[in-house]
Amino acid sequence: MSSDNEGTTSSSESEGADSVKGNATLEFIENLSDVPMGRLPSNIEFQRTRVDCKADAPIHTDTFQYSGAYSSMRVENSFLDYFCDNFRVEVIRLTEDEMEFDMIGIDPALANAFRRILISEVPTMAIEKVLIANNTSVIQDEVLAQRLGLIPIKADPRLFEYAENNTASEKNTIVFKLDVRCERSGQRLSVKSKELVWLPNGSEFPLESQDSKTGLSSKPKTYTSFTCSQDSLPEFSGNPIAPALGDILIARLGPGQEIELEAHAVKGIGKTHSKWSPVSPVWYRMLPEIVLLEDIEDQLAEKLVAVCPVKVFDIEDIGKGKKRATVARPRACTLCRECIREGKGWENAISLRRKKDHFIFNIESSGVFPPEVLVTEAVKILEDKCDRVISDLS
Repeated sequence: MSSDNEGTTSSSESEGADSVKGNATLEFIENLSDVPMGRLPSNIEFQRTRVDCKADAPIHTDTFQYSGAYSSMRVENSFLDYFCDNFRVEVIRLTEDEMEFDMIGIDPALANAFRRILISEVPTMAIEKVLIANNTSVIQDEVLAQRLGLIPIKADPRLFEYAENNTASEKNTIVFKLDVRCERSGQRLSVKSKELVWLPNGSEFPLESQDSKTGLSSKPKTYTSFTCSQDSLPEFSGNPIAPALGDILIARLGPGQEIELEAHAVKGIGKTHSKWSPVSPVWYRMLPEIVLLEDIEDQLAEKLVAVCPVKVFDIEDIGKGKKRATVARPRACTLCRECIREGKGWENAISLRRKKDHFIFNIESSGVFPPEVLVTEAVKILEDKCDRVISDLS
């Protein structure tokens, strides 16, 4: 019995000695100057934050944003903490219809989600139903209706409801009238989107009487059920509704040809049909980063400047008649790789990179909304999605 106790005691003492020895070894390793405990080694940090664009293909394209990815090095990699500390938006260029801005400190998945929301989930108003009374042009009725549907309508969709049960009212439908005829002989008439006239009182095309006995009705019933004129409402009185662009060609009429129709616009999203998409192109790319690993001087510098099609590089005078290549416009780089295709020496001297958490966004509005409003609406939709996920998990 005593021998068992002695064996247990000696085993515990042995384990304790091993633990002390292990801690001492770990402390010794941590104190070494070339062991970056608490931070990532430079090569791993480069792979985590940069895409390295080689002459044949890019490398290090994966992202590791989940918490615990580098826990063995005592580095916390929580995306949420990083996002809260580093995320920001910088507007680079803003015009009436276009916007360029940088999103910094964001994961590629969220950047792509933001792009997809802009394309397919921000609601707009678009022509959905076309009632054709007369069309003697060379364009078939269905093609004419499709062309009308693609005309962007300058109307705030936030002021309208989604049409339900096909009941058209002043709260969910906008009615336009197109009535044109080519009178001049020997000439053609170009019918453009400015010819679409807003009908604030709703449809003017009468339905057949529902009274089977008398065939008469006290008031002609139309294809819409407006209870009041839209221009009498305060939200529309100061914002007349019209096509976003007036010079969009709809059709060309020959002598004697005419078009008479009504077009009904309703609220929808691009996920249903592209005619409801509020943007033309919306795209993003990672911020380019060009690093000269070696000095490129004199004739080689001139060759480098000449070979770049977008003029990323420039030449500076370093004195004594010598010149050196510099990176003057890295943002303009399109990753054509012409600067590193001359041979292995060029690839060793020039490093083409992309920052994984810095995105250049370009938005071109179709005219329905200013681009800065589109960004705000897309952020609201993304926020609603996050709230729904949180509520479902709780």
